[in-house]
Amino acid sequence: MVDTGSTHSSGMDEDIHSTPSIDIVNGVTEEEEGNEAEEEVILTGCGATACCNPRKGPYRFIGLIFMCFLGFGSYFCYDTPGSLQDYIIEDMEVDTVQYVSLYSLYSWPNVILSFVGGFLIDRVFGIRWGTIIFSTLVTAGQFVYAMGALVNKFWLMQLGRFIFGMGGESLAVAQNTYTVSWFKGKELNTVFGLLLSVARVGSGVNFLGMGPLYEWVNTFSDGYKTLGIALLIAGVTCIFSLCCAIILGLLDKRRSRVLHMKAAQSGEKVKLTDVLSFPLSFWLISVICVTYYVTIFPFIGLAKVFFMRKFDMSSSSANTVSSIVYFISTFASPIMGNLVDRTGRNVMWVFCAVLLTLFCHGLLTFTFVNPYVPMSLMGVAYSLLASSLWPMVSLIIPEHQLGSAYGMMQSVQNLGLALISMLGGLIVETKGYLMLEMFYLVWLCVALVSTVVIWLSESAREGVLNLSISERRRKDEETECLIDPQA
Repeated sequence: MVDTGSTHSSGMDEDIHSTPSIDIVNGVTEEEEGNEAEEEVILTGCGATACCNPRKGPYRFIGLIFMCFLGFGSYFCYDTPGSLQDYIIEDMEVDTVQYVSLYSLYSWPNVILSFVGGFLIDRVFGIRWGTIIFSTLVTAGQFVYAMGALVNKFWLMQLGRFIFGMGGESLAVAQNTYTVSWFKGKELNTVFGLLLSVARVGSGVNFLGMGPLYEWVNTFSDGYKTLGIALLIAGVTCIFSLCCAIILGLLDKRRSRVLHMKAAQSGEKVKLTDVLSFPLSFWLISVICVTYYVTIFPFIGLAKVFFMRKFDMSSSSANTVSSIVYFISTFASPIMGNLVDRTGRNVMWVFCAVLLTLFCHGLLTFTFVNPYVPMSLMGVAYSLLASSLWPMVSLIIPEHQLGSAYGMMQSVQNLGLALISMLGGLIVETKGYLMLEMFYLVWLCVALVSTVVIWLSESAREGVLNLSISERRRKDEETECLIDPQA
């Protein structure tokens, strides 16, 4: 959980008549004056315009644009295996087990890096260089992945996905760090919702665009070279995001200098020993997190061929259906977040989300209902779960341990995604898609049972996770009165 603020530099103790220190660079003048003896920054020339003035809203708006597109390339390229599933299997002459390794190899490094990403940003690289380094890893990984296809070396594609994974999750931490630093106390919740929406648009556009791109490249190339060229072109989005990281770093440097602020920090303090004190409800939340998300992301990664085979869809139509979850969540996430913010009762909403997803997978497994219907409902359910599950951690874990809690939760999630992706590929290869769907239904039942256990546990001990907003406020007031009877 990112929680950071900005620290203003204090002035030096000097006499009021001391000589001002002036340093003009790119329209910035620094003076030490007044009884407060603080450095005042006077902007001149072009630097005084609203777009170049960090004190003004337009400057933050420009920074927000680059923050939004900071992770666009990463999200776009993450699901390129999913949108090109049949082409990868055919052109690279691999089976489904080898194909799904392109997803699992992304998750493996993040079993560890989810813990240390914030530390690397705070203590080793700094936010600006950290963002550029992680974005460079994403870009390098995408091009190694593409070159593997271009030279018909599947092991090189796998290496590229591993490198891509080393930067992907940590880049998201850096993006959140920038966001909190620039917008804390202002439009933070709205900005986070906007970032999530842009990320989902990147994933959705990938499913809509990569198939036609492959077909276009196939008009002047063929086989694995077509795949390699298509992936190289997709890598342009990563270069674009890397440019955004560099520009954002320059904007943040100017902002820090003008406003006398220290470089942003992730605020994550991860300690392995903290996990020993986490309550049972946290581990049940982690179980729900793993067992639910393994039925979403690995499923989407394998869904294209499933829709083509069961519903006799074309390649482009199958990709369109696969993208629906992402596009629905683009619009539904802010709405569902607002719903949970107003009503509370997180456990109830998690239960509804898991139950709805179970219903959607049931429709896909046992009926021939138009897949647009269950996939659209799954997009709503996915948005509802994300809005209600993750905030529960902050309700039961002390603030100073949130970094450890979210780090552990993300590590467990990535471990589950890596293992289930591999197992899912093996099931498809040996048993077929019907058994794969049954496999997902079992995991959703585990998530549902875990949710019921939390619900019963919270009800028995009068916990906060399923209280309404007004009930939580009342309980907080009662707790404050017990701590300070005179309050």
